Amino acid sequence: MHMKRRLFLASALGVSAAVPAYAKFVEPEWLRFHQVDCNFFRERQSDPIRLLHLSDLHASPQVPKRLIEHAIDIGLSAKPDLICVTGDFITTGEPFDGVWLEQQLRRLSSAAPAFGSLGNHDGGPWAIRWSGLPTTDLVGGIVKAGGLKLLRNSHTELLLKGRSLNLVGLGDWWADELDAAKAFPEPSSIQTLLLSHNPDTKELLTQYQWSLMLSGHTHGGQFALPLLGTPFAPVVDRRYVEGLKPWQERQIHVTTGVGNLYGVRFNCRPEVSLLLLH
Repeated sequence: MHMKRRLFLASALGVSAAVPAYAKFVEPEWLRFHQVDCNFFRERQSDPIRLLHLSDLHASPQVPKRLIEHAIDIGLSAKPDLICVTGDFITTGEPFDGVWLEQQLRRLSSAAPAFGSLGNHDGGPWAIRWSGLPTTDLVGGIVKAGGLKLLRNSHTELLLKGRSLNLVGLGDWWADELDAAKAFPEPSSIQTLLLSHNPDTKELLTQYQWSLMLSGHTHGGQFALPLLGTPFAPVVDRRYVEGLKPWQERQIHVTTGVGNLYGVRFNCRPEVSLLLLH
């Protein structure tokens, strides 16, 4: 009996030590490639547009440069026709290498038409409270210098593979920069792809024309716990923490992102997402 008890205690101690080690040293850099089919155009296309969706790079000491570089390697190997990066290029209050970040973004923009929107960590009133940048101008400048077209409450029309689509990008909600009235074009028959860092913004956008929203922000919850789900996900609507899901007659794709906060993840691996827009 004493031997069984000792074995049980040893096993329990081993598990309790292994879980934090896994969350710190394994999962944060265990990238997955996530490919998903998405019915986007009104008539299904046999030759889909290959959309690379990245988010939450979180360039900082907590996120190794090699992780972001590897994520870009994986994304570019998928031969995307279109690239969208949906915010949190940096981590609030942490030093980052702006020259290196610009170089990495240039790799994306050199491969395909590339667009970006900003997130709450990239500057503004929310970031200031956590020793961050007072405005999003610095990160926005790096994004543009890296060759991405920055969609900050603006839109553009794009022609890919003989098909037209509108791209709309919003300023970040938590940064007090969201201006939907300014961002959206006049209604048209062209399908609209929306870049909005925080998926909770969907509730503010019901009156506007869009078919698919690309978001990040959640990190997949960063901790996905048995029975408890994702209690730390920074969103109100926990249905939209990761993956491609319907909302009303539209769709929302939330990527778990590349980087993280505090250098840990559990049961929600970082990802590189490729959406096949049919």
